[in-house]
Amino acid sequence: MTGPRSRTGLRAARQDHGTSESQREAPAPRGGTSAARTHLEREVMVPVDDAVLLRGRMAVPAGARGLVVLARGSDSTRESPRLALTSRLFQAMGLGTLLLDLLTSEEMEERRTRQLRFNMGLLGLRMAGAARWLQRESPIPDLRVGYFGAHTGAGAALSAAANRPELVDAVVSRGGRPDLAGAVLPRVRAPTLLLVGGADALGLDINRRAHAALQAPKHMEIIPGATHHFQEDAELERVAELAGEWFLQHLGSTRHAEEPVSGP
Repeated sequence: MTGPRSRTGLRAARQDHGTSESQREAPAPRGGTSAARTHLEREVMVPVDDAVLLRGRMAVPAGARGLVVLARGSDSTRESPRLALTSRLFQAMGLGTLLLDLLTSEEMEERRTRQLRFNMGLLGLRMAGAARWLQRESPIPDLRVGYFGAHTGAGAALSAAANRPELVDAVVSRGGRPDLAGAVLPRVRAPTLLLVGGADALGLDINRRAHAALQAPKHMEIIPGATHHFQEDAELERVAELAGEWFLQHLGSTRHAEEPVSGP
């Protein structure tokens, strides 16, 4: 994998995490080039089908080189601190992000959420719907889209990639349950990176099986000593670095740039 490496990214992301929305949207000083001072961030309602709107937070740095939809387990929300920090690190690397709740507020409060959070077909359709919306609504046209899924969100990401392959160009699973995508794993075409904690025995077995089932370009990376929560700062930074490099490698050009030029 190729891409920039930044060991100071975690510190910068933590500092920016407390920045107000108005500060993040303010233009850079004249002559300045800092993406952190010129990027757009706003709360959004994402229409993923004719009847469902999902809450999200979109941030697009100036000169973004791709867009990433981030979803954790469907029993948590975009307010997950580790997921929010990962989003900040991606932005520091020049990637736009959409932090997404896979369930509506009403669904989160209902008993049937227990069944919904393992319905990979439904959650995958919602991730694909978010990618379709991003391609229409991004302030930077024609950017490629990737999926970042953690825990059960990984199953949703891979299900979406298998069922709507034209909407996504790269997938990363962090400490995830790629096995939840089940029989559709061999249909994934997007290059896929599986990130697994070295101390997560069950996760290692699950991800090795998923890696074997995937037919797309793929790589499995083991983070020494990490559990499936990736609780240490250094572990989280390493995950974001590897994932960001994967996305930059596979999302680094616009769709329009690769379209064939028509003849005379």
